[in-house]
Amino acid sequence: MADTKEKEPTQAGQADPGATPQGQEPQVADVAPAAPKPKQKEKQKDKQKGKKPAEGKPAAPAEPEGPPPEPAPPPRLHEFYEQRVRPKLAQQFGLTNPHEIPKLVKIVLNVGMGDASKNPKALEAAVAELGAITGQQPVVTRAKKAIANFNLREGMPVGCSVTLRAARMFEFLDRFISIALPRMRDFRGLPTDSFDGRGNYTIGIKEQMIFPEIDYDKVEKIHGMDITLVTSAGRDDTALALLRELGMPFRGEAPVAVVA
Repeated sequence: MADTKEKEPTQAGQADPGATPQGQEPQVADVAPAAPKPKQKEKQKDKQKGKKPAEGKPAAPAEPEGPPPEPAPPPRLHEFYEQRVRPKLAQQFGLTNPHEIPKLVKIVLNVGMGDASKNPKALEAAVAELGAITGQQPVVTRAKKAIANFNLREGMPVGCSVTLRAARMFEFLDRFISIALPRMRDFRGLPTDSFDGRGNYTIGIKEQMIFPEIDYDKVEKIHGMDITLVTSAGRDDTALALLRELGMPFRGEAPVAVVA
């Protein structure tokens, strides 16, 4: 039998011949690192998405529970135009193409204030009043060129304006015809000669107090405005017929009653 020698434990001062010397890193075989699993990538993305908002920044509002809100009903004047005005105009002018039938494109309200640069508070009040009348934020209009006689420089504020389209346009026109115009002082009808030759009609108003949205106690200065109704007619006679059928009270004529 061969003699078996027991391995003696190495003493504290002796170095193991198989161990790596101090100060050197062990040699590692060249092995490609394992690619991260797709699940880990998805978890990392979810963690990044679910980070809490930083301090000082408001959190995103929570989505309301329950069914979505119902859309607003179409304006009364728009339904009246589609159901009654369009067929009547097509029959009156013999229009076979539906795209030839005149329609309202937009309504522009303009307030001019010459002392806007000297009195900025009056301009702010006019912007607030025009926004209350139309339900839309007005735009401050500025001078396009300098005029020395008027002490006007390029870029100075000279007024404000609003352009209404689609539903807001029909809603404003309905309120204007049925509520605002009857409150005008000594009103005897609108003139029929205020067209520009291309089917656009302009009305000048002296006081903004005719609109029910204006509070008498908060009015700082009485000012007027210009209201322009832009149509696709291209001619004054078809534009006049369109506005007449929409219920505009022209002078010497009985206005058409708008029925929803």
